[in-house]
Amino acid sequence: MADNNKPKNPDSLLKAVLIFAAAASFLLSVGIFFLDDSKDHTLNAIYIGIWVPSILSFGGLLLAGKRN
Repeated sequence: MADNNKPKNPDSLLKAVLIFAAAASFLLSVGIFFLDDSKDHTLNAIYIGIWVPSILSFGGLLLAGKRN
């Protein structure tokens, strides 16, 4: 019996992990910005928020390297 839940290729798994990591980073940043009561909550939220483009850029770099 074939397992239909497996990704068809490793690139789709990598894309899913990257999207999940970027979304988790974004949600964590928003949560810290609005829910944290510490003195530096704004800076912490911004620091975590800039992980999103970094994660997505790293994923683009990995996927572009596989195509060559």
